[in-house]
Amino acid sequence: MRNIKLTIEYDGKRYLGWQRLGDSGKTIQGKIESILTQMTGEKIEIIGSGRTDGGTHARGQVANFKTDSTMTREEMLHFLNQFLPRDIVITKVEEMPERFHARYNCTGKQYSYYVWNSPIPTALERNHSFHVSQPLDFEKMNEACEKLIGTHDFIGFSALKKTKKSTVRTIHELTIQQEGSMVHFTFSGDGFLHKMVRIMMGTLLEIGTGKLPVTIIDEIFENKVRANAGETVPSHGLFLDAVFYE
Repeated sequence: MRNIKLTIEYDGKRYLGWQRLGDSGKTIQGKIESILTQMTGEKIEIIGSGRTDGGTHARGQVANFKTDSTMTREEMLHFLNQFLPRDIVITKVEEMPERFHARYNCTGKQYSYYVWNSPIPTALERNHSFHVSQPLDFEKMNEACEKLIGTHDFIGFSALKKTKKSTVRTIHELTIQQEGSMVHFTFSGDGFLHKMVRIMMGTLLEIGTGKLPVTIIDEIFENKVRANAGETVPSHGLFLDAVFYE
């Protein structure tokens, strides 16, 4: 069988998230599998690099599936983009070795989070950014970013209750860029726990608005208590930019 890798862009506003929920057509995975099954005449199940929450967007989600189809990659690309909803686009179709696995072979990911920082909200960017009307202290937020970079146990920055799996992750880069009222946060790391980016973002914003001190980062790493971190920011400001493989 052929092993096909898809790179996927989507606007998550209308969807309950990536993961298929029973026969629900309100997930990204469910929509793509439905069209792939129609395209190949086979019952197709795709493997994603990981889940994204309802409302989260993607520029570079990755998935793979197995098929006996003889269609060319170009034919697959054309068919998928012809029949998928306009808010889901396949940007690349690649033929991969048999053992390639979109989730298990992943070595890292990059996420972006967008904040509209102005007393006046935005109509055009409202579905792709989180509105914060209070002024932000960028010096304190950058100081907090430096503390988050590196290898730490991020259980206190996650929605996980208990898990037998390791909650140690490495953040390679965390940057803040401001373009007018739009503030762009970029997170790159070897992996992220459930809601980890959104909780880190909530913590950074509460540091930026003076609700929390910069030292709260050290305290959370030490005591591992989720309640000490900031609020979980809404998913509509979050984008999965890229998934990395060796």
